[in-house]
Formats: sequence, structure tokens, C-alpha cells
Amino acid sequence: MSTAAKVDATEEQARSLVEESREVAWTKPSFAKEMFLGRYRVDLIHPFPKPSADDTARTDAYLARLRAYCETLDGSVVEEQGRIPEQYVHGLAELGCFGLKIPEEYGGQGLSQVGYNKALMLVGSVHASLGALLSAHQSIGVPEPLKLAGTPEQKQRFLPRCARGAISAFLLTEPDVGSDPARIASTATPTADGEAYELNGVKLWTTNGVVAELLVVMARVPKSDGHRGGISAFVVEADSEGITVERRNSFMGLRGLENGVTRMYNVRVPRENLIGREGEGLKIALTTLNAGRLAIPALCTAAAKWSVKIAREWSTARVQWGRPVGEHAAVGTKVSFIAATTYAVEAVLDLSATMADESRNDIRIEAALAKLWVSEMSCRIADELVQIRGGRGYETAASLRARGERAVGAEQLVRDLRINRIFEGSSEIMRLLVAREMADAHMTAAGALVDKHAEFKEKAKAAAGAGGFYAKWFPQLAVGPGTAPAAFADFGPLARHMRFVERMARKQARALTYGMARWQAKLEYRQMFLGRLVDIGAELFAMSAACVRAQAERADGTAEGEAAAELADVFCRQARIRVRQLFDSLWENTDDADVRLARNLFDGRYRWLEEGALDPSEGTGPWIAEWQMGPSTEENLLRPWFRVGAVH
Repeated sequence: MSTAAKVDATEEQARSLVEESREVAWTKPSFAKEMFLGRYRVDLIHPFPKPSADDTARTDAYLARLRAYCETLDGSVVEEQGRIPEQYVHGLAELGCFGLKIPEEYGGQGLSQVGYNKALMLVGSVHASLGALLSAHQSIGVPEPLKLAGTPEQKQRFLPRCARGAISAFLLTEPDVGSDPARIASTATPTADGEAYELNGVKLWTTNGVVAELLVVMARVPKSDGHRGGISAFVVEADSEGITVERRNSFMGLRGLENGVTRMYNVRVPRENLIGREGEGLKIALTTLNAGRLAIPALCTAAAKWSVKIAREWSTARVQWGRPVGEHAAVGTKVSFIAATTYAVEAVLDLSATMADESRNDIRIEAALAKLWVSEMSCRIADELVQIRGGRGYETAASLRARGERAVGAEQLVRDLRINRIFEGSSEIMRLLVAREMADAHMTAAGALVDKHAEFKEKAKAAAGAGGFYAKWFPQLAVGPGTAPAAFADFGPLARHMRFVERMARKQARALTYGMARWQAKLEYRQMFLGRLVDIGAELFAMSAACVRAQAERADGTAEGEAAAELADVFCRQARIRVRQLFDSLWENTDDADVRLARNLFDGRYRWLEEGALDPSEGTGPWIAEWQMGPSTEENLLRPWFRVGAVH
């Protein structure tokens, strides 16, 4: 008999699971980690790292072929039909777009992270849904987890299929599970003969799930004799008996996204399809995302670049009050923000991607900061573009075309970009993730002091150990090269911004220490405080990336190099204002009042505030639909675009 599926987990259990799954060791240096400790290690990113000449030549040759094909595609068809045409997918497959990062030995293109990002930017420029299709397949789908943790046999079985176009999807989220994996209710029960697992459960928001041939499924293995249990990852054939795609979801943007609801009922999966070991699924997923998250800023960067072009052309063509609108300061400042921020956005993307390729640095924080900051800033860019375009910015491209004007989809850009602040970890979750890594050294030095469950003896012992750490570390935060007028002289006119970043890095490290002293074990609940510190770090990282890149380009002695320095300078001036505002709000804010007001609202104190408006959603269904274990009663909507030699 089927029963409602739900797994309850306490706050402590949820935190413990995530803590066990995160990477603990820091075996490689990290620029961002050092920066959060107040140590500005510019040597880790300067000179701006570049791919090798051979890699650049290979990438450019591939991108030339890809660009030629993308120029034949029409994104408006995807927007109007709400689906990606099958012939587009076949064309991308023929070009090897589904194996961009898969090694050549498995039939892939073997591109670097930098090359992969540039390919996504081109494809995503046609329509954001195309970029999402490729990135979901390669950044979190089957290829990346297998590259990281798959056996040689698994790689040989699945990677060539993926490279040829066997689309994959990643199944983690459930109707009652978002960012809290401890609540995962889907199960993978070992069979009596020990040869397989039996999967049961329902997965929500399965990007590519409607058209996938292969799935990565996260499910809980019960602990038993011979089985360590825990959340585990499996490669599953999408057309396996017992799998039903019950819904194709639709969204405000990404109209061509093939995203669904997938039910699994007694799905038999061979034990050799387990990725890694039992209980390692969440760790594999988190590790995959270290570099996989860079796909989102790549797509956002393409959108920002397009925004610069549209803003430039429109602002010089549109005349109001006797002058092009761009010459009016109210518009010119918006154009300046778009252009300067786009330069920094690309610098952050290229720096993070090149560091990922070099493998000299641990980039878990850099990748998270890139995803967080670029997704947030690209949404601001799109919003400003709509404002610059005025009524035409709010009008759809199809409507503009129908009345004979240029079909500029500025409003579509807003809709398509918005999901990137939620995809692969919402901005709020990303801030908490970075905050945990930011505080790692402090947790190591004084963990028991901020552990509300620690005994007095443990706290006393931790205090003694922490004393030595802070006695050596804290005085170093008082003075640094940022206070020396001649520091960073090799950066020329950008040196003052580098000195500012160095000073602010020490200031934010001091602020974290003050916060720990003030709130101790309750610091983890000061999410707005921690979030602002992370946002400060993100701005400082972006300023660093922009300055280091501009200096590298300026050193080439070209006109573009001088222009790059101008863009970086204005960006840093704008970022300085945001950084100062964030520092001010660390200690002067409405956080406590906001929490009290929210609690009062939940208690019904302000119900009268809701009067006078209708709620059309009332009575349409529960907030979260309950699902039950059992067979599907729905039509299977799975429609793989093509099979590429699946072997069952």
C-alpha cells in the first residue's frame, strides 16, 4: 500500500549531513579564502592567468565552427513554440556540443573550462534555453560526476554516449526537498540478490528530464548489513521500466526548458551504476558544482555583453529633447554601469575558469562567488537595459517585429536571467555556503567556542588553542600594503583600487572576528550579517579580477588595453560605493526589527494589512503537493530526441 513520502530531519541532522559532505581539506591555495582571512594574496591571480597558445588555437577553431552554426538558428522560434526544435538539437550534437568537456578519448571535444564557457556563451546567445540544455547535461548531468568519481568501466560505457548526444538530467530536488538534502525521501533499496538497487520516489524540476536518455539520481540507501547507506548517486536509463515523466513544467522564462516531474516505481538499477560509494552522493554533487557552477556566470556574461551592444546602439539612435538619449546623464550613468560591470563580469568568469583549468588553486569559494555575484549583477544589468529602452523595453520582441521595429527582447532577458539567482543554489544559500568556507579557519581554531552543544571543558580547551591563533593572526590585520601610497605600483592608475581592496579585505576579516566575539554560537543565525560579509568579499573579488585583467591587457600596449583600464577604473569606483554601504550596514541595520516583524506577521498580527485585495490562488491547491510512493497513474511524457546506441 502506498504511503505519503516524507523524511523529517532536525536542524542539527541537516547541518551535520551537509558538513559531512563538504570538502574539508585545503590542499591547494585559495585566493578567496586568503582574502577572507585578511591576507591579500595577489600573487595567486597576478599576472592574469591565460590558456596556453595551443589550447586557445584549438578552442578558437571549434568556436568558429560553432558560431557559424549558431548564426543559422532563430531563438524566436524557441520563444514562440515553447520548445527547442529537434533539428537544432541534432545540429548541436553533430558539432559535438554535448561532449564539450568530455575527453577526446571518449569521443568528446576535450575543451577546457574556458573553452566550454565560451561555447555556452555562443549557444546561449541564440536562446537561453539552449544554454540551459547544454549546461544541465554537462555541468551537473552524467558527464561531470563520472569524470570526477566514475569507474573506468562507467566512463567507457556512458561518456561516449553523452558525447554523441545522449542527453542527461540531474534528479535531486523533490516536492518537499529544496536546499535541505537531509529530507530526501526517494529510496534506493538493495535487492535480495545484491545485484541491483530498486529506486522509488518522485523528483521535481528535473531539467532535461523530459528529453533525457540518461539520469543522475540521488536517493537514500537504507543502512543494513553490508550497506553503509546514505544519500547515493546512480546513473539510470531514462526509459527504464517504472520511470514516468508525469509533467513538463513551464516557467516565467526559459520557455524552451525541458523540465519535468519524474516518478520512479520499483526501478531496477544495476549495482555497477552506483557512482562512487554508498553515502557519497551528496559529496559528489557538491564537488561537481565547484566547477559546474561556472556555467551560469558564462551564460550571464553573454547576456551582459548583448546588453552592452543594445544599450550602445539604442542610446545613440534614439533622440529626445534634441539629443541622443545616451547623452542625457540619467541614461548615460546606466549605460556606464552596464559597460563597466560587464567588463568585471567577464573578468570574474575568465579568472575563475582559468584557475579551474590550471588546477593550482582550490576554487570552491571563487566559483561560488562568481555564481553569486555574476547572477545578481546580470539581473541588474538587464533591468537597467529595460529602463533605458523605456516602453520598448517592456514590449516583447515579437510585438516590436510585428509593427516593423527591431525585435529586441529586453523583457525576455529579464525573464530568462532571473532563474540564475535560484539555479544550482539560490543566492541566499550561496551566501551561507561561502560564509561557512569563509569561517573555516576560525571553526578549526575555535570550533568549540561557537558550538552551542560544547561542554565547558571543551570550550576551555578551545579557548586556549584559539588564543594562540588569534594572538598571531589578529595583529596582522592592523597594517598592510594597502596603507602604503606606493604599493601595487605596477598596476599604474588602478593601483589605488588594489590598495583599497587590500584594506577592505583586512577590514572584513576584523568584522568577522568582532561578529564571532559578539554573537559566538549564535553567529550562524546572523544570516544577514554573514551575507553582507560575503557580498563584500564578492565585490572585492570582482574588483581584483577586473584590475588584474585590465593590467594584463594594458601591458600589451594596445588601444584596447587602455580602454580596458578605463572600464576597470569606473567599475571599481562604482564597486567602492557598494562596499562602503555594505560595511555601514553590518552594524547599522534593521535586522532584529525585521525578524520581529516577520514573526509578528506569521502570528497573524498584521492580517488586516491583507484586506482589500483578492487572492486568485486561493483554493487552487496546497502549497506543496504531497506525493506517495507507488506506480504512476499518468501518461509518460518522456520523449528523448534520439537514442544513440543505448545498451541495457
